Amino acid sequence: MIMSENVQAPSKYENLAVKQDDSVLYVTLNRPDTRNALDGKTLRELDQVFTAVEMDEEIRVIVIQSTGGKSFAAGADIKQLHERTALEALIPGMQGLYSKIENCPKVTIAAITGYALGGGCELAMACDIRMATKSAKFGLPELNLGIIPGAGGTQRLARMVGKGRALDMIITGKLIDGEEAERIGLVTYFVEKESLQEEIEKVISNILKKGPVALQLAKLAVHKGYDLDMGTALWLEKLSQAVVFGTEDKKEGTLAFLEKRNANFIHK
Repeated sequence: MIMSENVQAPSKYENLAVKQDDSVLYVTLNRPDTRNALDGKTLRELDQVFTAVEMDEEIRVIVIQSTGGKSFAAGADIKQLHERTALEALIPGMQGLYSKIENCPKVTIAAITGYALGGGCELAMACDIRMATKSAKFGLPELNLGIIPGAGGTQRLARMVGKGRALDMIITGKLIDGEEAERIGLVTYFVEKESLQEEIEKVISNILKKGPVALQLAKLAVHKGYDLDMGTALWLEKLSQAVVFGTEDKKEGTLAFLEKRNANFIHK
C-alpha cells in the first residue's frame, strides 16, 4: 500500500477510515454505533479528504463505503439537525460538500450495503457510480421530520429516475431495495454482497485503463452540459475534446491502439 503525501494518515480522522491502495483511495464511514449518521464532524472530515486529493494526480478513483453492514449512512444526525436555524440552512453545508464530491476530478464510487437514507442517499447520488447489494435500502424520508431533502436530493434524484418517481419517493418517503434502485436508474450496479469487492475491483481496473485527462473532461462535459441547451453543451464537449487532442496522453493512447499494446498514460 502506498500512502500519498497529500492524504493524511487514517489516525487523523475520527469518523472515517481512509487508506490508499496505489491509485485508489478507500474512504470508509466508520460510525456503526450511529448507523454511520452524517454528523458535522463526519462531513468536515469528508471535506478534508476531498480537498486533499483534488490535486493529487496519483489518486484516480475514490471509493466511499461503510462499516457495520447494516447502514451505508442513515442520513444527517437528527440531534444536530434539531438545533439548526434557518440561517444555518443557507450555508453550503452538506449540499456544498456533495457538489464538491460530484465535481471532483477523480472517479467516485459509492459501495452501498444496508440503509442509505436522507443525506446518505444523497451522498451516494453525488458519486459517479453506485454499486448496491441486495441488503441496500434507499429513501428520502425528510418530510417525516418536517423538512425536505436539502443536499441535492430534490434535484439529483429527479434527474436520475425521472420527476414522477422522484416525487413518489420524496412525498411518500418509501424505501426501495437495491434491485429496484438498479431497475429505475438510481443504482449503476446491483451485485451480491459476497461479490461486491470483486465487482468494485473489476470496475476500478477498467477505469484505470482510461486516459486520466480524458476521464476528467468527460465528467465535466456530462455534469456541466446536462442542464445546458444542446448547442451550448455540444460546444462544451467540443472544447473539452480540443483540450485532450493537445495532450501527450492522446498521442500515447492512439499510438498504443495502432501498435496493439496497452497505453502508458502520464496525465499530460
